[in-house]
Amino acid sequence: MSDASAIGGHGTARPGWVRLRTLVTLRWFAIAGQVVALLVASRAFGLDLPLGPAYTIIAAAAIANLALTMSFPESRRLSEGEALVVIGFDIVQLGALLSLTGGLNNPFALLILAPVTIAATVLPLARTLAVGLAALLMATALGLWHLPLRDEAGRIHAMPALFVTGFWVAIVTGIGFLGFYARRVTSEMQTMSEALLAAQMALAREQKLTDLGGVVAAAAHELGTPLATIKLVAAELAEELSDSAEREDAALIASQADRCRDILRSMGRAGKEDRHMQRAPLGTVLREAAEPHADRGPRVNFFLAPTGASPSSEDDPRQPQVRRSPEIVHGLRNLIQNAVDFARTAVWIEARWSAGEIVVTITDDGPGYPAHILGRIGEPFLVRAPGAHEAAVDGRRKGYEGMGMGLFIAKTLLERTGARLAFSNVGDPFGPKRRAAPKLGARVAVTWPRRELQEVTAPLGENARFEP
Repeated sequence: MSDASAIGGHGTARPGWVRLRTLVTLRWFAIAGQVVALLVASRAFGLDLPLGPAYTIIAAAAIANLALTMSFPESRRLSEGEALVVIGFDIVQLGALLSLTGGLNNPFALLILAPVTIAATVLPLARTLAVGLAALLMATALGLWHLPLRDEAGRIHAMPALFVTGFWVAIVTGIGFLGFYARRVTSEMQTMSEALLAAQMALAREQKLTDLGGVVAAAAHELGTPLATIKLVAAELAEELSDSAEREDAALIASQADRCRDILRSMGRAGKEDRHMQRAPLGTVLREAAEPHADRGPRVNFFLAPTGASPSSEDDPRQPQVRRSPEIVHGLRNLIQNAVDFARTAVWIEARWSAGEIVVTITDDGPGYPAHILGRIGEPFLVRAPGAHEAAVDGRRKGYEGMGMGLFIAKTLLERTGARLAFSNVGDPFGPKRRAAPKLGARVAVTWPRRELQEVTAPLGENARFEP
């Protein structure tokens, strides 16, 4: 879908996604923690640490922070390469400090997981793997080369080799698990954010069209009287003028006035902002949603009846009046489009209603939803396996690779109106009985509480006068 592609690619971190101020602030907290840890270890626990070199390493981090702060504005957003350099510096700085303070015998070696977690949230996969590999190499180096922890009496404090090895395994496992977990959660949040933006763009576009239709309808109504007057005066002039050329000019004015009237009349039919048009019979709303796809090949059939009654292709006079909102029309239209895209010969739109709810089901005679994604339908950017729909629709959509944005937008918009959606595969419920197995088709059932769908947000009354 074009909306999705305009927003950004799926599955990759966006450049400029993290602010420099965020990483600088995190580093200041790390520097403060390192200073406190050195003071407590040397004074409270009596460890003999090389405080000079250790404070020098910490000072290097502070100087780097000050240089970044003075060189760039706080609002600066880092590119992928810049973020990689900053995170890589943090790994080296932390590794150097740990090498002076016991290596993996120092419990704070666990903090080497922090840069990997940050990288997984802001960097693309290749750069995240590079950071993870750097952290893995640093943890391995710390286990092999480090200064031992000594107390003031010169005694060395070290964990048994088994515990050091276990700690290394735990760090390596943590690098892989936390990196994967952070990246997966961030990717899903980014995907959902982009998909919601696409849904909002689609709804905004539909709302603009609706608002434009209201303006056009009002203009058509208001300009009708002046155009009628122009036509009347032109006709009278044509009768009174004796010169043939002048009579032709008057007739031309009258004909152009007729043309303007016809244009405004046709445009006025698109106006839907009339308060009396904010609700319509259920069948009318369904046909409006299906109208753009009525002539695309598969036959679109409508059946409307109360719950428990036999379905009929004729509009039932008892059908409810429902809200004619952009969310409902656009959401149903996306569902119908999906059904028409994959139908072989026909799509069935059935509406049932009772005192408590209204149910609209859309069924097609296509191959149905692939089994491996049936439980995930409605998720954004749902990319199916290649060839999942190879046999669809006589090759019209052969090899189709959908992102799931249409169904996601439909689901999001309809749920905003109080609907519940259920996706399933069913046999053809309307086709004639055959000896062969029934056709397998896709079905979506949209259920509203009746009070939600029949609610009118604006009271009916006199239409507002259009003021040019």
